[in-house]
Amino acid sequence: MPTVQDELPGLAAPRRDDTPTISEQFRTFDAEHPWIYRALERLVEERLAAGAERVGMKALFEALRWSRPVGVKGLNNNYTALYARRLLAAHPGWASVIEVRRRRTP
Repeated sequence: MPTVQDELPGLAAPRRDDTPTISEQFRTFDAEHPWIYRALERLVEERLAAGAERVGMKALFEALRWSRPVGVKGLNNNYTALYARRLLAAHPGWASVIEVRRRRTP
């Protein structure tokens, strides 16, 4: 079902059937870079140990990028929500710390 935002000019690019979805791209990237999930997991644990009550995935992405001398090639901001959901699936106790929104698409 299209939303109002989808009807705004320039926001809803037509998707070709052979174009991988963001979820498919994420699964490929995650499989090729398993250390990124572990690094994000460690960063959440460090923030919680330091007393944080909320942890933002965008901030973790930037911390991860800055911790590497040349950044992290391919760490797409489109993946933040997918990494957040993966972290919450493994650590349900973090649900009050990491906020996720309802997905528009499955």
